[in-house]
Amino acid sequence: MNRRLRLILNSAVTAFMLTGAAKAHAADLDYLFQRLAVPDLAEWEDIERQIEQELSQSGSAAMDLLLQRGRDAMQSEKFPEAVDHFTALIDHAPDFAEGWTSRATAFFAQDRIGLALADLEHALALEPRHFTAWEGLGLIMTQMGQDDLALRAFQQAAAIHPNDPTVKEHLTRLERAMGDVAL
Repeated sequence: MNRRLRLILNSAVTAFMLTGAAKAHAADLDYLFQRLAVPDLAEWEDIERQIEQELSQSGSAAMDLLLQRGRDAMQSEKFPEAVDHFTALIDHAPDFAEGWTSRATAFFAQDRIGLALADLEHALALEPRHFTAWEGLGLIMTQMGQDDLALRAFQQAAAIHPNDPTVKEHLTRLERAMGDVAL
């Protein structure tokens, strides 16, 4: 078999395997999100952690390394460096929601609210069940004094992840502030 034909066949087999892996990944996520949506779920933290791990897998070792480098920079509070890593990740993997969500977090840490909002919009278009992105949107709306929009974002996060105590706290506070809950 000539070299060119072998390369074409290898590419086709790899693409087929990746498609199968992507379908399995999507099925795993669907199952995990179904489990997470159960109110009063005892093992919600384990399910949350599994979802976060699944969402952090781009399917490429190089892209996963960029994500990790960005997260490491965030941990060290090197926010411009984190933005650079996440931007490189988004440039190479624009359909990877976690890259957008992570960069939004880095922008938010730098008070670059407009850029954070734009990135959260991309992330949620790619993965509407990304409860962390919804929570981030709620935090930004709260900071902007848009309590009605913040409440809607936190309600969306709670619909996906009803056991998250932080989201519950935000909802309770906003509902009280807006007069939706009798004291």
